[in-house]
Amino acid sequence: MSIDRTTTAEHRRLAEARGTVKWRRWGTYLSERQWGTVREDYSADGNAWSYLTHEAARSKTYRWGEDGILGLCDNRGLFHFGLALWNGRDPYLKERLFGLSGPEGNHGEMVAELYWYLDATPTGSYAKGLYKYPQRPFPYDELRRIARERSKNEPSPRLQQTDAFDEDRYFDVEIEYAKASPEDILVNVTITNRGPDPAPLDVLPTFWFRNTWTFATREGETPPPKPELHAVEDDAGLRIEGSEPFHGPIEIFLDGATELLFTENETNNGLLYNAPNRTPFVKDAFHAAVCRGDTAATNPARVGTKAAARYALVFGPHESKTLRFRMRVGSGVTSDAPLAFDDFDDVLVLRRRECDEFYATITPDGLDDEARNIHRQALASLLWSKQFYHLDIERWLSGDPGMPEPPPERKRGRNNQWRHLFNSEVLSMPDKWEYPWYAAWDLAFHCIPLALVDADFAKQQLLLLTREWYMHPNGQLPAYEWQFSDVNPPVHAWAALRVYQIDKRISGKADRDFLESIFHKLMLNFTWWVNQKDASGNNVFQGGFLGLDNIGVFDRSNALPPGGLLEQADGTSWMAMYCLNLLAIALELAVHSPSYQDVANKFFEHFLLIKKALNGGLEAGSALWDEEDGFFYDVLHRQHHEPAFMPMRVRSMVGLIPLFAVETIDEAALERFPAFVKRAQWFISNRPELAGEMDTVEQGSGARRLLAILERDRLTRVLRRVLDETEFLSPYGVRALSRVHREQPFEIELDGVKSSVTYDPGESTSGLFGGNSNWRGPVWFPVNFLMIEALQKYHHYYGDDFRIECPTGSGNMLTLWQVASELSRRLVNLFVPNGEGRRPADGVWSDHRFPHLVTFYEYFHGDDGSGLGATHQTGWTALVAKLIEQSLQWEKPRARKLK
Repeated sequence: MSIDRTTTAEHRRLAEARGTVKWRRWGTYLSERQWGTVREDYSADGNAWSYLTHEAARSKTYRWGEDGILGLCDNRGLFHFGLALWNGRDPYLKERLFGLSGPEGNHGEMVAELYWYLDATPTGSYAKGLYKYPQRPFPYDELRRIARERSKNEPSPRLQQTDAFDEDRYFDVEIEYAKASPEDILVNVTITNRGPDPAPLDVLPTFWFRNTWTFATREGETPPPKPELHAVEDDAGLRIEGSEPFHGPIEIFLDGATELLFTENETNNGLLYNAPNRTPFVKDAFHAAVCRGDTAATNPARVGTKAAARYALVFGPHESKTLRFRMRVGSGVTSDAPLAFDDFDDVLVLRRRECDEFYATITPDGLDDEARNIHRQALASLLWSKQFYHLDIERWLSGDPGMPEPPPERKRGRNNQWRHLFNSEVLSMPDKWEYPWYAAWDLAFHCIPLALVDADFAKQQLLLLTREWYMHPNGQLPAYEWQFSDVNPPVHAWAALRVYQIDKRISGKADRDFLESIFHKLMLNFTWWVNQKDASGNNVFQGGFLGLDNIGVFDRSNALPPGGLLEQADGTSWMAMYCLNLLAIALELAVHSPSYQDVANKFFEHFLLIKKALNGGLEAGSALWDEEDGFFYDVLHRQHHEPAFMPMRVRSMVGLIPLFAVETIDEAALERFPAFVKRAQWFISNRPELAGEMDTVEQGSGARRLLAILERDRLTRVLRRVLDETEFLSPYGVRALSRVHREQPFEIELDGVKSSVTYDPGESTSGLFGGNSNWRGPVWFPVNFLMIEALQKYHHYYGDDFRIECPTGSGNMLTLWQVASELSRRLVNLFVPNGEGRRPADGVWSDHRFPHLVTFYEYFHGDDGSGLGATHQTGWTALVAKLIEQSLQWEKPRARKLK
């Protein structure tokens, strides 16, 4: 039974968080990988992976953030909590997740651990995660060896491929966070020996400050006071107290603790650089003390900026033990130390129940247990994937006072044109290990499922990227930290409109302030596209890789063959879609501010110009539509060459993105905007060369009008390929490349250089973009989601009279609404156990020991659905939650079970 959204405790906390109550101050914001990032790279060659490695991370202080296993921190990244573990056999503490760096992996970087995000609320009032730690020595070197010996035609190594979990000799480490108040946080850790024999385990709950006292001062500034933690021992037991300039007092209670360790979050210069240490107690002291028995490594005075309790435990076969900790900060600090655990269990049980109540309000009625499980884990994982992200490009380029000056190459290298950029917020990450940095188009997709659970955060995330300390003064949105100047598809307007619509449906209130604010910033970004990415001024756009990595014949972000300019079908279609998104937003705003009708006309006219260019071109041979093939292709334009225009006849997602440029407008809505209609009619009457584009505004079924790149005939021709199982349609969604290229690779030779594109349904066999992402055959969630929404819009216009074979050649005629439903069903089925009890996304790594655990991958094998790429891509893959919700609208009540 559903519960009223306004009555749950979590919804009340969300309301309070809009005011002065700091429910969002603490959360699971700790990154899972800070090493190997651009932020921490101070090298001359820009090789972030080799500058700060996994091994060095134990001993080197980070400049811009911290990392840990399923950890917690505040929204300024000042104070952190995480677990460190030692099975008695590893060479060092398990303090952070291990994975192959980009150069080490045969398919680029890849985390090599087993962990899941199990539950979470938007305010972090409750969160639960699970980490699986082997009792054997962790196979660091074996994983590297396997990757080194494998080619790109073989899969990436996985932890399950080693003997790490043989005979169930591992620990389940389940961690729960519960807030008694905004700054009173309970930590409950339940550890279970899954193995058949007794096994030792050292558990170190660790608390530390990010090092701000060494780095964070400019010339002439007063250094910030250094924070401190120290031991307290009295009748209430052993605990840690301290203070930090921003947070104030801190007290940490450790149930049953008998040993405390202290050190400083300072680099071990002696180990790394054979240079003097600033302090005798350094970052890796706990490794030395626990794994090597070096008691002199830690501070005997029991004071420092990093502290831990040490629990040396032995577990019997299948035995579970629970450890309890409590952290109070600032206003959460009280004087009842002897009573710190009296209400602990009651608060924990209450927060678990409130989490259940919250999800009862946002999970649609009618879902079966499996669908509810997938829906909840997708959203909880998305909430876990929030991370504090900090980077000041000016300081990063120039270096810190008192520290070695960065090499001069930096000032001419990566991101040197983004000196204005200053990031210091909690952001939704694509993957907190593999992609622990925001990406513009990833974030846009994250915000759709985020709007289902926390519309305030979704709107704040979209607005952030348009703020002056993110957006470039020229209007460009930052792409991602490896190269902020790269270009991501312009989907921000689409996401803003969809978040606005979802929030309006759920809350019953239209947040026009949000929509108006972001609209003005997006117009700046639109202008940047027009000025920078339409090289010939003919409404045909470029843009580079546009998020599709290796999909093209060439690396589209680097230099093309001499004299070449690639007219991109996807870049041009994204801009057509951008026009329609901004048109829809302008008309929504015009409901209360009629002057926005003028702006709507601008995007109406620009859309028609782009459509004309996309379909026809201004010069013979320049059209991106190929009438013979019935498909859109990129066209290579080479001046002073014959032929001057060469279509790149690769049937890929590039040619399907024109489908996304579609918008329908109700006749009744048009009656509300007479100025818009009058000017639109004038434009049509006075631009006869665009007359061929005007069939898109004819009357449709249900008194609607349609604006779209594809007319009915071309829509039918393209969809026949989309729905052909020998081409794009896989059992689990739409492939990024047609399967016909398995037998018929596209090949071209230019200036003596041969290039080709072959159907590649799994991990990338090329090295483009690091080789860890592949758009030459797999299924990707974001573009599938946009295709489903586009088909729904086409159906709104054409109605049930438009039917098409699905799959092509089957004789099964479906409406476009039903086709959208079928694509959605196939995508959802990636995570639904099949007849063998195996989730297709888990592929050969399916394990009967983890039947209820759902893993959300970056992309999926084009034939068998196996999850690929980042293994915790709970950003855009969390879109599955929205598809599950929509399934109840598509299916009859008797068919609500996801099959």
